[in-house]
Amino acid sequence: STKGNTLTIRRFRRKPWTITDFIENKTVTTEIAALLWLSIQYEMNMIISGGTASGKTSFLNSLMPFIPANQRIISIEDTREIQLPEFLHWVPLTTREPNPEGKGEVSMLDLLVNSLRMRPDRIIVGEIRRGKEAEVLFEAMHTGHSVYATLHADTAEQTYRRLVNPPISVPEALLEALDLIIVMFRDRRKGIRRVYEVAEIVPKVVGSRITSDVRVMYRWNPTKDKMIPLKRSVKLINKLKTFTGMSDREIKKDLREKEEILKWLVKNNVNTVNAVGYLVSMYYQNPEKILKRVRKRRKATDIIPRYYLEG
Repeated sequence: STKGNTLTIRRFRRKPWTITDFIENKTVTTEIAALLWLSIQYEMNMIISGGTASGKTSFLNSLMPFIPANQRIISIEDTREIQLPEFLHWVPLTTREPNPEGKGEVSMLDLLVNSLRMRPDRIIVGEIRRGKEAEVLFEAMHTGHSVYATLHADTAEQTYRRLVNPPISVPEALLEALDLIIVMFRDRRKGIRRVYEVAEIVPKVVGSRITSDVRVMYRWNPTKDKMIPLKRSVKLINKLKTFTGMSDREIKKDLREKEEILKWLVKNNVNTVNAVGYLVSMYYQNPEKILKRVRKRRKATDIIPRYYLEG
């Protein structure tokens, strides 16, 4: 710096954003939040993309309490941003810069390769930047791990192109393991952030070559400030049916129940990471009991311990 020493302080929100906050400020609808909840519950892989400061990591963090409490989670980041409920089985890993002699570096690739030896059920990666990282990440998807990551791209189609072209260059055959792309958008004039697109990657064979279609299921309409459904899911719903044994009717019922719970969270202002995670965990253990209490419009303190509600 020609003007002297420059110090950059990266400050994080003391109270992390939750799915309740994002529904309340219209970043995401309860319909889409319920679909993402169901996808995370049954181990679908997803990438959250968007421009700088569009809310990718914050939105990723808000979805992680939907992970069942009996699963082992490993997060890999350059700077610690992810904050999960304290009762989850979580191993947070961060990279390390080399010392002045160029020794002691621990790269994201090092952490990613070693994380696969740590028996993870879920892997969270701060950001995909290089080809090797992406290749290991997609190999992890193919070997049965659920993976969540962020990527810089402005649309679902652009996310796909970034993944298959240099410098990332993931082979198209590996992309079929990716189930969902969620695109975040920041409207600088209005000062709002929105989920811009929700899309799935549908593989197809053209001649002897495997390629993919980006099927956009929802897109945000900036004029109406509303999410517009465009196409029905093909791959995601079929994969959920395979993994769960549920019928279309049962999946719709499950989504409606999740929407009820999400609306209850908003109405009762349950907006701490621990409180949301606790309710989700209790719902997995006894869904009928939690739904009964939610439908009776019980107070938050009747269901969730006060110390979780207070953060």
